[in-house]
Amino acid sequence: MTDESIIAAIATPAGQGAIAVIRVSGRGSISLADELFRPRSLEKSLSESTAYSLRYGEIYSGNEVIDEVLVSIFKAPRSYTGEDLVEISCHGSVIIQKSILNLLIQKGARLAKPGEFTLRAFINGKMDLSQAEAVADLIGSSSEASRKVAIQQMRGGFSLQIKSLREKLLNFVSLIELELDFSEEDVEFADRTQLKLLVEEIVESLEKTASSFELGNAIKNGIPVAIIGKPNVGKSTLLNVLLNEEKAIVSEIPGTTRDSIEDSIHIGDLLFRFIDTAGIRQTNEVIESMGIERTYEKVRNASIVLYMADASESSDDLLKGLTDLTQGTDIEGKVLVVVLNKLDLLNPKPDFLIIRNKLAGIHSACLDVIGISAREKEGIESLLQILIQSGNFKNLSAEDVIITNARHFEALDKSRQAAKRVLEGLDSNLPGDLLAMDIREILNYFGEITGHVTTDEILGNIFKNFCIGK
Repeated sequence: MTDESIIAAIATPAGQGAIAVIRVSGRGSISLADELFRPRSLEKSLSESTAYSLRYGEIYSGNEVIDEVLVSIFKAPRSYTGEDLVEISCHGSVIIQKSILNLLIQKGARLAKPGEFTLRAFINGKMDLSQAEAVADLIGSSSEASRKVAIQQMRGGFSLQIKSLREKLLNFVSLIELELDFSEEDVEFADRTQLKLLVEEIVESLEKTASSFELGNAIKNGIPVAIIGKPNVGKSTLLNVLLNEEKAIVSEIPGTTRDSIEDSIHIGDLLFRFIDTAGIRQTNEVIESMGIERTYEKVRNASIVLYMADASESSDDLLKGLTDLTQGTDIEGKVLVVVLNKLDLLNPKPDFLIIRNKLAGIHSACLDVIGISAREKEGIESLLQILIQSGNFKNLSAEDVIITNARHFEALDKSRQAAKRVLEGLDSNLPGDLLAMDIREILNYFGEITGHVTTDEILGNIFKNFCIGK
């Protein structure tokens, strides 16, 4: 699938700006740019320039000056794509951008497809497939945490882990294959004890990495926070305060919120996805009942649950409400924060420590009890700090391997299952040819992650979601 045609695209966002960058890659791309570019001073051509040099001059269409530009030159194989590559920095007028791009196409380039520059980088061995996917994640990163995860994967953190496990397995499968050539002599070249230790190490590593997917998905798409409670406790008011806009309708009529309302905001370095849900109560109203059922569904999908109640509610009623919640839906493993609202209407204020002690046994992840007044915006900053702490990403380091890609998770899970079959086979003293089948299956799934084993269909699905110019 090698394609050495010259591709070109505008690499900066669509529309007018101060400057724009037009990227050109492929064999002959520097010579093609030479046909349009004239240096300001009597210097050598772009083709004669050294790699990693920057040239100042003008782009011409015939004898007409289109724009003053800076041209960056990268020569194969030391470029992003591994090919000769030129980047033309021009003024950001939409007319100028299109004019230069059209001139390049008239001279023999073609418009790049989405992600084609990165696809060529993959094909030319500049990065593996998981790193290429991380490029798209980095471009689309919406928080500091998602940026850290994407840059760690783009620099090969995940790839190195897979590569190390793959090399160790290749050594063993080669020895097992060798045994098959000497099957009549009943010899063993592969130490079964060492192989078992290695596969156990692989299973442990795969389980640890696969378990990071839930965390990675939350980092990438936003930490889901469900705001739940009885009707009229201020859930919609709190959502409006957090978003700083009138997103949800606020009314004193119980059951106003019939369906969930979602929106995302950045708090600190993290992206949170808030979900305002229908109030939980006993009702015979069909539409409201459907909304309440959806509330429980949103709770099941949330990482953090804000259980709101009226601050004037007794501890016994609060305890009953939380007990009903835990019986109505599964909140195991979720962070539960009890938010007592309408604090401005109470004097004296309740003792939150006593309340927290009473609720301590209801749920192991009950992080805290906090009092707020959503209407007066009292206690909101303290609530935001609790959310940041609950996000659990504060100590995320550049070395942490966290996966955010469902394709990677699926391949890891299948390779883990194959590795467990190898362990079962070793315990059952299976012959080498049967062990080798499962080991090759592990290697195959590893190859799907890094791109050592791939198809045009997989590549098409991955790169079609890239932006043009990258």
